Amino acid sequence: MDIVPIRKGVILALACTAQFMVVLDVAIVNVALPSIQLDLGMSQGALQWVVVAYGLLLGGFLLLGGRLGDLLGRRRILLAGLTLFTGASLLAGLAQSQGLLIGARALQGFGAALLAPAALSILAVTFAQGRERNWALGIFGAVGGSSASVGVIASGLLTDGPGWRWVFLINVPIGLLLIALAARFLPADRAAAGSRRFDALGAGAVTAGLLLLVYGLDRGVDHGWTSPPTLACFVAALVLLTVFVRVESRTRSPLVPAVALRNRTMVAADLAAFLLYGAVFSFIFLGSLLMQQVLLYSPTRTGLAWLSTSLTAFVAAGIAGARLVSAVGVRRLLVVGMALLAVGLLWLTRVPSGAAYLTDLLPALLLAGIAIGLTGPSVQVGALSGVGGSAVGLASGLVETMREIGGAVGIAVVSTVLVARTRDAIQIAGPAAREAAALEGFQSAFTVTVVVAAVGALVAAVAFPRVARTMRPGAGGEPEPVPDPGVAHDRAGVKPALDSSYCGVEARSDGRA
Repeated sequence: MDIVPIRKGVILALACTAQFMVVLDVAIVNVALPSIQLDLGMSQGALQWVVVAYGLLLGGFLLLGGRLGDLLGRRRILLAGLTLFTGASLLAGLAQSQGLLIGARALQGFGAALLAPAALSILAVTFAQGRERNWALGIFGAVGGSSASVGVIASGLLTDGPGWRWVFLINVPIGLLLIALAARFLPADRAAAGSRRFDALGAGAVTAGLLLLVYGLDRGVDHGWTSPPTLACFVAALVLLTVFVRVESRTRSPLVPAVALRNRTMVAADLAAFLLYGAVFSFIFLGSLLMQQVLLYSPTRTGLAWLSTSLTAFVAAGIAGARLVSAVGVRRLLVVGMALLAVGLLWLTRVPSGAAYLTDLLPALLLAGIAIGLTGPSVQVGALSGVGGSAVGLASGLVETMREIGGAVGIAVVSTVLVARTRDAIQIAGPAAREAAALEGFQSAFTVTVVVAAVGALVAAVAFPRVARTMRPGAGGEPEPVPDPGVAHDRAGVKPALDSSYCGVEARSDGRA
């Protein structure tokens, strides 16, 4: 893909805005749910699907979306994803029934699953691997890392302002603008080198398996982890994922080539993303509920309370991507960032009744913002280290999938703890006793997020190599390791190991493929 230098800024803005919308819509509905329930007369059981439908389709189809971008063209898949996402947002904003709203959210999630990996892979092939790509991914990570907390802010302001429908309708003009920019500035797609086939059976098996896994986790919160329907979901998910592994090992065109698993930096980044966003999304989920249900904040006040996290994450991610990733390295930034996140979450385990924002909430929100800013771009750089050309869609899809599935698992687990610890509070006589029991439930749930963040720091410290496994021909033609561009010193013009084995397309030092 040949990129005229003057277009790089526009492409960066396009990719960042697209990613912003995808992540924003994970969180933007949370504060608006009570208003949606009242307006459409939804039951509590149906209401959860306004959130779950988007997350299920987004997490389940991300891997397929990344592969389709590799085979059919990143520009083509980006435009398809934008069109679906924008149209579904319009349907959701105009919905007059719960069925139409939930269906529109599901379609929106599918569009986002096409859009997210295409945006990241376009960014990766537009900017040369090394400092230039790290800088671009730093901006991309700053936008993505702050999007979820910005979504909570926007949800409160929109719900108290023009109404909950604008939580969805706001995507329409932005989506139309991005479609126009993509059609104008992105070069036409080239045909993929070699075979254009992909593993349809494997894609169906892994997507259905992930959907059932997330659905089972969500169902277990309300119906119990040992109930027959919940167990059936987990068993079916295990069977389908086993089928996926077996099919992938035999097909000539696997969805996830075995060589990808030999890229240690990428695998470590995917594991880190699972744990990182499991803690981050749970933190936002619990924090929003704590503010409204225990501290009695209004939707607008709840949204504005997250401004400290959003701004801090944006600034920290910009600095991390532009300077720290190359100077300090992915491994160290992830360890430090997840450790800071654990400390911030630990602070929230001691939040008292009637907590003051400045002394009891703000320190934790600021620490979490710094942590998100340091870790967001670091995970993305690590996931794309040693990857170039046509393989970046696969790497992008993998890290995005791990993020969404990690977030779904994290929220399911903390929801279970929260419900289990607060269920008996309803039976307690006296508002003071009920408030104390509810607060104890939140403190217990925050303790789980502390453990997840701490395990993430440990995984980052142990799993990431000090010297990347990216290989180049050495003396006599023998391969030798070179430094990971996201770990320490950059080295342009190195042929990525994953790409050379996977698609046969060499990444050039100017970032073209």
